[in-house]
Amino acid sequence: MEREQQPGRRALLGAAALGAGAMALGGAGTAAAADTKAAPGAASGASGRSRELPVPTVIGHRGASGYRPEHTLGSYQLALDMGADIIEQDLVPTKDGHLVCRHENDITATTDVASHPEFADRKTTKTVDGTKLTGWFTEDFTLAELKTLRAKERIPGTRQHNTLYDGRWEVPTFEEVLQWADREGRRRGRRVWLYVETKHPTYFRKLGLGLEEPLARLLRRYGRHKKDAALFLQSFEPGSIQRLRRLVGTPAVVLLSTLDSRPWDFVEAGDPRTVRDLVTPEGLAWIAGYAEGIGPDLSVIIPRTSDGKLGTPTGVVKDAHAAGLVLHPYTVRNENSFLPADYRRGTDPNAYGDAFGVFKAYFATGIDGIFSDNPDTALLAAADFRK
Repeated sequence: MEREQQPGRRALLGAAALGAGAMALGGAGTAAAADTKAAPGAASGASGRSRELPVPTVIGHRGASGYRPEHTLGSYQLALDMGADIIEQDLVPTKDGHLVCRHENDITATTDVASHPEFADRKTTKTVDGTKLTGWFTEDFTLAELKTLRAKERIPGTRQHNTLYDGRWEVPTFEEVLQWADREGRRRGRRVWLYVETKHPTYFRKLGLGLEEPLARLLRRYGRHKKDAALFLQSFEPGSIQRLRRLVGTPAVVLLSTLDSRPWDFVEAGDPRTVRDLVTPEGLAWIAGYAEGIGPDLSVIIPRTSDGKLGTPTGVVKDAHAAGLVLHPYTVRNENSFLPADYRRGTDPNAYGDAFGVFKAYFATGIDGIFSDNPDTALLAAADFRK
C-alpha cells in the first residue's frame, strides 16, 4: 500500500518544491525573498506544477552528454529534443567575469585549447579544492579568448562516437543558454527547465570572481529569480546556496557527494560535518531551512557492496521526504564501466549494460528524479513509474 501511495506524494513534493505560484515574491532580490520559502508539499499551485514537471523527473546531465560533447548547445538541444524534463548547466567564470558552461574550470580535456599555440604559456598548475591540476583554466582567459576555442568529447576512449562532433560547438555562456531556453520555450509553447550549478564557489570567490552575484543578476534579467521559476540552483557547497538564497527566490538543491566526504566550504571553515552528518534527520532539517532539495551521489541512496554490486537502500529517501525535501540523485550512465557490477553485460567496459534495471532499482526507492547522460533511456525507465 505504501508503494502505491508514494508516487502521488512525490508528485506533490516535486511540484511544491519549485515554489507555489501563489507564494512567488515580487522583490526576489531582497532579504525578504531569502527569508520566505514555500514548504514542499504545500497545496498552493501544486497540481499545476506536477503537470508541468513529471515525477520521477529526468534531468539531462550536462545535456545529453552520452551522445554529444558535454555542455555544448548541441548537447543541450539533443537532451531537450529527446524529452528531458530539465537540462543541466555547470558554471565557471572567465577572467573578465562572464559565466560559461563547463563542468570544471580546467578545460584541458573538454576543449581544443592544447592545439592553440597562442595559449601555450597559459598552461599552469593550480590547486582547486585540495586537488592539484595541470592544464588550462577558464579564469585565465577572457571571454573573447575562450570563444576562439571549440569543445570536444571529455572521455573519447569511452564515447568514441561523440568525437565525431569535436570542434562543432564553442563554449557557451550561461546567458546564451538562457536565450536559447527562452527561444525554445516560445517555439514549443512551454517553459524549458534548467538545472544550474555553481562550481568551486569558495575557490572563485577567493580570486575575486564570486559566482553568485553575476548568476543572480542573469536570473533577474531573464525572469528566473522567483520561487516559481523554471530552474533549480545547485551546489556542492551549502554556503553557496545560502548566499544565493539571499539574492533570489529560485528553488535550490544542495548536492552531496559520498558519505565520508565534506563540502569544500566546510573544509575551509573548519566545519567537521560530513555528508553522513548532513543526511541524518537533523542534518536534513538544517538543509530544509534554506533549500528545497538534495542531490546526493547514488551511493547515498543505494550503496554498493564490496564486490561492486547494488546493496540495500538506505533510509535517506524517507528521511528527506519527512523533512520536506525532494531528491534528485546523480548520475546513471548506460556504459558498463559506470554501472554496478551486477548490471554489466559482457566484457566490453564501453558497451551498454542493463541501464533499465539500474533505473528501476533507483526509482523504486521513491526518489523524485535522477540525472542521466542518456535522457532517452531514463525517460523510458521513468515512464513505468509515472502515475
